[in-house]
Amino acid sequence: MIALLVLVVAALLAVAYVSYGRFLSRAVQVDDGHPTPAHTINDGMDFVPAKSSLLIGQHFSAIAAAGPIVGPILAAMWFGWLPAVLWIVLGAIFIGGVHDFASLVASVRQRGASVGELVRQHMSRRSYVLFLSFVWVALVYVIAAFTDITANTFMVVSQGTAFGPGVAISSFLYILLAVALGQLLRKVHINLSWATLIFVPLVLFIIWWGPRAPDGLITWLSALSVKQWDIVILAYCFVASLVPMWALLQPRGYLGGWLLYLTMGTALLGALFGGQPVLYPAINLDGLRSAQNGLWLMPVLFITIACGACSGFHGIVSSGTTSKQLDRESDARPVGYGAMLLEALVAALAIATVMILAPGDPMLKNDPNLIYASGLAKYLGMVGVDYTLALSFALLAFATFVYDTLDVCTRLARYVLQELAGFQGMAGAALATTLTLALPLLILMVTKEKGYVAAWPIFGTSNQLMASLILLAVSVWLRKEGRKAWFTLVPMAFMLVMTLWSLGLQILPFLRHALPGDQGSLGATVVISGCVGLLLLVLTVFLLAEFYGILRRPR
Repeated sequence: MIALLVLVVAALLAVAYVSYGRFLSRAVQVDDGHPTPAHTINDGMDFVPAKSSLLIGQHFSAIAAAGPIVGPILAAMWFGWLPAVLWIVLGAIFIGGVHDFASLVASVRQRGASVGELVRQHMSRRSYVLFLSFVWVALVYVIAAFTDITANTFMVVSQGTAFGPGVAISSFLYILLAVALGQLLRKVHINLSWATLIFVPLVLFIIWWGPRAPDGLITWLSALSVKQWDIVILAYCFVASLVPMWALLQPRGYLGGWLLYLTMGTALLGALFGGQPVLYPAINLDGLRSAQNGLWLMPVLFITIACGACSGFHGIVSSGTTSKQLDRESDARPVGYGAMLLEALVAALAIATVMILAPGDPMLKNDPNLIYASGLAKYLGMVGVDYTLALSFALLAFATFVYDTLDVCTRLARYVLQELAGFQGMAGAALATTLTLALPLLILMVTKEKGYVAAWPIFGTSNQLMASLILLAVSVWLRKEGRKAWFTLVPMAFMLVMTLWSLGLQILPFLRHALPGDQGSLGATVVISGCVGLLLLVLTVFLLAEFYGILRRPR
């Protein structure tokens, strides 16, 4: 049953890439005769042309991260695996893939401008400021959520063994390998194929060596708390967002892409040949509510699964870093649309690790990262890989996916704040990065550990709402270019309804507690979610009014 499901999902995604992907390319008139900004600007810092084989790995690992693992696993547990799989497939083909591809092409056509700059050029200065403010707030929340996820991964204990410290050591060595690869590619001009043959085995070696590091180092790292790991990870984000693209982001993304491919291969191996029975229910609903926690199927399903079906963060990546590296316009189809469909497959494979668990299985009480890693470890056990090594591999792969999002996300938030405030030069970049990371640090210090689980709904809502607004911005650009925009406006309307509905549901508890005479205590998560939700709602209402005025004007 699992093998059949995976084959059907893969076939649908492949057909969509060929057919709907070709339609999208025609709709925006992709033309390799147009030089991309990676060539016309090429400043050696942010605008650097990259081969499609290199760029798709970096882009894929940047957008994939923990989103297509955590969200789908949570949704499958709450509502059953069937609703989750249906939303992933349909959402990726008709909404998420369109969103990623269109935002990438629009940015490339505007000299690598961010979506915010696209709004400024085709709408108004006020729309531009409102949109960038929305994006910056959403990115701050992404950084906070994924930093907490990574910190908890470095604290994982399974079957009485502390796997987290070994994964942390392997993660640090993995970053050093990426730096070395960047230097060799840039300064020595080593052939990429030779570099791959050297560095991918080295990545596998550090996965093996990490848990076998000296006991003193393991013990010292085991003593660190989640909050201390939060600080260390945010410090890494500060450095990673300021160094040139070639020095860390490109090589780290390339190696991360290989880890992601190996992980997908492992998951495919287990799903297709593992022979594991489906034990978890396809539908886990009591009416239209989750039988597990009472959450409504609509709209919660559509904001719980963001990455894997549709994610506003992807549009910021596409128009922020990827568009500045695209070698040819035709590369937008495999990089933009193709990577989104691959991410959908990652999400479906993550759901398979829930499907093999019976209701009431103790594993279902663990965090999604451990459920996912444990599933992959079982698959690797089929070919004789030791459980400890297999679990370490899966956890490092998970942590690597999050790293890929964290440093890209911090860089993008830095871009946005620099655009808003007009900060110039390296000093301005450092100031923008500091201000960007200050808020996630504050959020992480005042919320409880594993706060990302409670905070996931507001993260997902802000992320999906950002996707709606990006689709709106791209629609305005298409209309200004004299092209049809129904293929962006229809998915935009659906996402907008779901996200505003969800936003209202999350703001209400905060408003009820805030009313005079209410004696209930306001937890930090409720306060932060309520305040962030209200801010996003206000920004969205003003932005929708701006967009409506623009769309009503004659072309």
